[in-house]
Amino acid sequence: MAVPTARKLFHLLVDSDLAPEQAIALIDFAAHLKAQHRAGEPQHHLLRGKTLAMIFQKPSTRTRVAFEAGMAQLGGHALYLSTNDLQLGRGETIADTARVLSRYVDGIMARVFRHADVVELATHASVPVINGLSDLVHPTQALADMLTIKEQFGGWSGRTLAYLGCANNMAHSLALSGALVGLSVRIATPPGCRPDPVIIERARTIATRTGGRIEVATDPYEAVRGADIVYTDVWVSMGQTVSDDVLRALENYRVTPEIMGSAAPHAVFMHCLPMFRGQEATAEVADGPQSIIFEQAENRLHLHKALLVELLSDAGPGVLR
Repeated sequence: MAVPTARKLFHLLVDSDLAPEQAIALIDFAAHLKAQHRAGEPQHHLLRGKTLAMIFQKPSTRTRVAFEAGMAQLGGHALYLSTNDLQLGRGETIADTARVLSRYVDGIMARVFRHADVVELATHASVPVINGLSDLVHPTQALADMLTIKEQFGGWSGRTLAYLGCANNMAHSLALSGALVGLSVRIATPPGCRPDPVIIERARTIATRTGGRIEVATDPYEAVRGADIVYTDVWVSMGQTVSDDVLRALENYRVTPEIMGSAAPHAVFMHCLPMFRGQEATAEVADGPQSIIFEQAENRLHLHKALLVELLSDAGPGVLR
C-alpha cells in the first residue's frame, strides 16, 4: 500500500488522505491560528463570505460548536443541517444532496453513521467535503489530538500513545494520524473488538516513513507500560452494539489510577469526550492532575479552523495545495 505523497487536498475523508508533511504543516498552522486567537488578532478576513454546510446524522457538542464557532471567527457562516432539515430523511439520495449543496455553499462537513455515506457525498460534491466522524474514522479529532500532544511534549518523535478499549473509529484515526506525525501508537483491545487490519496495515506503511510504530495487543498493562499518553473512548459508540461478553472483557481496560501508574511518570490522560466516568475511565483519572481532556477539546476549534482555511480559501499558507 503506497504511502501518500504531498498533493493538493480537496476532501478530507480519512486521516491518510494527508501526506505526512501536510499533516504536520496543518497542525503547525492550527497552532499559529490558536496563538493569534489568544492574542486577539483578527482572523475574520480569512473566510469572509464563505459558507459551510454541516450535515449531522449523529448529534455532537464539540464537532458542531468547533466548526460553527470557527467559521464565525474566520468571517464565514455555518449552516447546521440535521436529517430532519434535509430531504435525506424523506428519501432524497446522497448524490442529489451533494450536487444541490455544492451549488449553494463552499464546503460540506458531514458527521455520519456509515463511512460509505461521506464517501458518496464527496464523490458527487464539487466542493470540499470533510469527514466530521464516521463509523470507520474520526480524522478531525485525531489531528487535533496530535496538536495537543505536540503542545504537551514538544513533538511526537520518541513518544508513545497507548489506546485502551474497543478499536473503534477513534482508535483507527489515532493509528493513522499518529503514523503521519511519527508517533508510536499501541492499541490494546479485547479479542472481540480488534482494529480493522486494512487500517493497521496502512498506518504501519506510513510509520515506516515517519519513524512511528503501530502495535496491536490485548494486555492493557503491557500497552501502557512506559507510555507518554494513555487514551480511551466510550465502550459503545452511538448507533453501535457490543456483545455482553465484550462489555465484560472491557472491564479490564478501564483507565484507573493503577493503569496510569504503569505508564511513564509524566504521562497524560486523553479522552475525546463525551465520557462515562466510572465506565471507560474512573473519575479520579478523568478529573485528576494527569488529565488534559479539556485542552484536547479546545484544540478541535483551532484544527478545524486551519482545515477550513486551507480547503475553502486561498488566504492560508497553502500547506494542503
